Amino acid sequence: MPDTPPAHTHPYDALTPDLILDAVDGTGRRCDGRLQALNSYENRVYQLGVEDDAPVIAKFYRPGRWPRAAIAEEHAFALALAAGELPVVAPLQDGRGVTLHEHGGFLFAIYPRQRGRAPELERRDTLEWMGRFIARIHAIGAVQAFEHRPLLDLQTFGEEPFAFLLDAGLLPPDLLPAYQSVVRQVLAQARECFERAGDVVNIRLHGDCHAGNVLWDDDGPHFVDLDDARGGPAVQDLWMLLSGEREQMEQQLGAVLRGYREFYDFDPRELHLVEALRTLRLIHYAAWLARRWDDPTFPINFPWFNTQRYWQDQILALREQSALMQEPPLRVSLE
Repeated sequence: MPDTPPAHTHPYDALTPDLILDAVDGTGRRCDGRLQALNSYENRVYQLGVEDDAPVIAKFYRPGRWPRAAIAEEHAFALALAAGELPVVAPLQDGRGVTLHEHGGFLFAIYPRQRGRAPELERRDTLEWMGRFIARIHAIGAVQAFEHRPLLDLQTFGEEPFAFLLDAGLLPPDLLPAYQSVVRQVLAQARECFERAGDVVNIRLHGDCHAGNVLWDDDGPHFVDLDDARGGPAVQDLWMLLSGEREQMEQQLGAVLRGYREFYDFDPRELHLVEALRTLRLIHYAAWLARRWDDPTFPINFPWFNTQRYWQDQILALREQSALMQEPPLRVSLE
């Protein structure tokens, strides 16, 4: 009687090099055997050599994260942006216009390879350039809403992640009361920030528009990885470009908005949301790491997570955010 094969401990254990090559071959490309894993944690992303053609990028979606319809919306948004002559790296279509493929139980897409470097966000002209292109993304994003992708709001980025962290039982018992107290406090303050902002418009966003998702070359920025695209306020795609002290962030945001307002209006009420959104991201990021801790790559790449020091630093960071949310919003001249 043959031995029973061992069960996979994680879905990605089944994503072998042979499966990857076979999957890409099945899209009509003939791989030449060159396979390089790229830096990605939520999904698995590889560069593959193709005979008599340029290399391609294959993105294998994390099983169970997004339903097929939500991935299809990501692709449709990227294709609409590319059709609008925006520098967004969109999935390649086959002869039937299909972008989402399936092989061996994995959903995947093929992308062209895009070279580039990180944007120099300390340069004012770079920030203005980024602002112009993000505004054009938002102009298309505002045309219609997502149906299958969630909103970025207090519930999805704050309350749900907080509840997951408590249920997971990861926090050290001696730090649990302090963490619970500060999270409840900052969630209440974030709610007040949203109330001060009023009825802001939710549009389709890039959703994770930080420097790591922008490749810069002589032609300017190229936006990659719409995996976190969702509905939300426009300022979500702007605040992650800011860093430093308050005065520095006001200068940076001023540069971004000078470019942005050439192509799309900005509602200044959304400035009330900057620190609230930063706070929600801290909570959501901790829960994201906790949800992925069964993936063997996460303990390797994030060894500092779930240590005593990590949760102490989280409590301190959230207390700092509490103080920042009590300050007036960033002041930027929109004249």
